Amino acid sequence: MTDGPGRPGPGPAEATPVRYVADAVVACDRPGHVLRPGVVEVAGDTVTHVGRSGSTRDDGSVRELRELRVHGALLPGMVNVHCHSPMTLFRGSGENLPLHRWLDEVLWPQEAHLTEEDVYWGMSLAAAELLCFGVTTTCEAYFFGDALADAVIDAGSRAQVTPGVLQLPGQEPAEHWWVAQTEQITDFHRRRHGEGGRIEVGFAPHAPYTVPLPGLVHIARAAQDLDALFHIHLAETEDECRRFTEEHGDSIPAVLADAGVFDGRVLAAHSVWLSEADIDRYRQFDVAVAHCPQSNAKLASGVAPLVPLLDAGVRVGLGTDGPASNNDLDLWEELRLAAMLARIRQRDAAALPAAAALNLATRAGGLALGRPDLGVLAPGSRADMLLVRLDDPAFVPLLDDGQMIEHLVWSASSRLVTDVWVAGVPVVVSQQCLTVDVGRARREVEERALRLRQSVR
Repeated sequence: MTDGPGRPGPGPAEATPVRYVADAVVACDRPGHVLRPGVVEVAGDTVTHVGRSGSTRDDGSVRELRELRVHGALLPGMVNVHCHSPMTLFRGSGENLPLHRWLDEVLWPQEAHLTEEDVYWGMSLAAAELLCFGVTTTCEAYFFGDALADAVIDAGSRAQVTPGVLQLPGQEPAEHWWVAQTEQITDFHRRRHGEGGRIEVGFAPHAPYTVPLPGLVHIARAAQDLDALFHIHLAETEDECRRFTEEHGDSIPAVLADAGVFDGRVLAAHSVWLSEADIDRYRQFDVAVAHCPQSNAKLASGVAPLVPLLDAGVRVGLGTDGPASNNDLDLWEELRLAAMLARIRQRDAAALPAAAALNLATRAGGLALGRPDLGVLAPGSRADMLLVRLDDPAFVPLLDDGQMIEHLVWSASSRLVTDVWVAGVPVVVSQQCLTVDVGRARREVEERALRLRQSVR
């Protein structure tokens, strides 16, 4: 972007192996695994060893030792599997409306006037917010993929960029309008997939009620040809599902599965209104789910069947959705609400224990995106990490390792994240984002948000 912040993102991670020594390491490689004290060794952008302090012999391979200045716990960077982060431009717009009125009356009319620079700055501001919360990877469904990817690269974060396929108000109608948009994404994949080791490219047809079935089949085949992610809003509201079934004679998952849409890598966002047969179909086709409890609750869309999905073996990660419908990008809030709503839905105080909730925001998120090397601290994983301070009342008392996990989920929050690394490079230090000019990004988003709101009056 020629109008970028004028400051580069982080360079390649140092090649010198580094050993980080922390009061605790919560590796998220298996439920409840805590190392007190612990070490994480990093070479370049890769974790090479995780263990208790003193568990490795210094044979000269580790050339730098870093004892973290904060009394804290190292965790893997969190993974947000469904968001539209540039919607920082629309935060607080159209409040108190249900989903479809919010889309039709507020969001889409403004998005029709978006520019590349709008998306760049909306994503830049969001990237700073995400990184300071300890979210190092996001799966983004939005427009102007190049601008979005530029912002991610400049911020030093990591993203699966899945450009949206959707007809916005004012766009010239065409019989098979999705074909040209699919070709553009295919070209975008060719140019930017794998960039810097931090950008993956997929396809994001908006939903079955905005993209006709022939379009979904066409886009799915393009994604399958590239082994790319097919990222779609699915079964989000009861009315959406009822209308689809009336038109097609069966549920959305049944029709899409029969049409071949589920034959590739599929991430189904929301998935609130699913029958037992639909859940089994997800299992059969290995469809992953992006669970977005806050957005679903705020828009009164419903509560997804999280425990039945997990019990069926469906891959599930957590998503915030966009900051226009949430209204923040804080995955710590999502993991706590996910556990609470699961317990209400199941009427079981033991449903979704703390370790399972934390897993949704870390390792399970990576698995939902097809990236077992994300959301976990283990040999071969990416060196994406966050440090949570422990010298806070939220962690008192801390009598055993099990309490560490309970406190992380039930009493800690993003306010305790002090430092963050992506690919071994520090991007947040002492709660300050190093890679985004936050002051300028705030000003840019404020001015652009005003212009977009005025454009539809």
